[in-house]
Amino acid sequence: MTDIDFTGVFPAMTTPFAPDGRIDHETLAEDAQRLENAGVAGLVPAGSTGESATLTHDEHIEVVETVVEAVDDVPVIAGSGSNSTHEAVDLSRRAAGAGADALLLISPYYNKPEQAGFRRHFRAVADAVDLPQIVYNVPGRTGKNVEPETVAELAIHGNIRAYKAASGDVAQISEVIEHTRGEDLAVLSGDDALTLPVCSLGGRGVISVAGNVEPERTVELVDAALAGDLDRARELHFELSPLFRQLFAETNPIPVKAAMAIRGHAPETLRSPLTELSEEPREELERILAELAAADEAATNTTEAA
Repeated sequence: MTDIDFTGVFPAMTTPFAPDGRIDHETLAEDAQRLENAGVAGLVPAGSTGESATLTHDEHIEVVETVVEAVDDVPVIAGSGSNSTHEAVDLSRRAAGAGADALLLISPYYNKPEQAGFRRHFRAVADAVDLPQIVYNVPGRTGKNVEPETVAELAIHGNIRAYKAASGDVAQISEVIEHTRGEDLAVLSGDDALTLPVCSLGGRGVISVAGNVEPERTVELVDAALAGDLDRARELHFELSPLFRQLFAETNPIPVKAAMAIRGHAPETLRSPLTELSEEPREELERILAELAAADEAATNTTEAA
């Protein structure tokens, strides 16, 4: 089994599409390299931010292959979850065959299983595929919460190594950390705005949307938080907070794809039924990105003058 340190910033990558809707693999590879060079701890392709819901299974694996081939030194954590256990096992096996170093498994959605169903589902994948795996809890998308006690029971399995906390509930995240302190389970924030609180509770980082747009700042925020430099971590948290909020002004990944296009990293094209960012939130996003860029320029000028 691959040994991965689930500590740091793991951007939940977008999937760039050409105007005709096909995957732009060249841009995807370039984006993976840009993020690796920015100092992230790993990459997460084909997740919710990567529009996995509109990728065919073959496209899903092609995205993973492209990212694996593009990077040199960072692990690739492939989104391979499904609301069907059989399908999740199949996708996870195929992702492993494509070279993924670990797997991100969204909890089964729409069919809303009971906690026993969650346990059976995640254990089935963990038994079938010998890679480190992240349990991903995002009840706002899936319609059902994976309870802290369930996470604690799953953490006993040797292949279940991390938990992506995207419930938005800090008390629940704290309870997960409390229940799993005896296990080697890395708790990662699934909400950029909660990265600092989660790290302060003992979490190890973030699977980040903002990290696609501001990877260096996001890495510095997590590094400062984990090093106990709370003054610097708070400073960066508040500096990035307007971006954190604006990236969810409409359904993810609509705003982050707009931000990537504004920064010149990738086209804004989304797959239907998602639509491009509306005018008013776009103007606010442009303003926030311009302010961040101006702050960078001012810092560079100060350094050069010194």
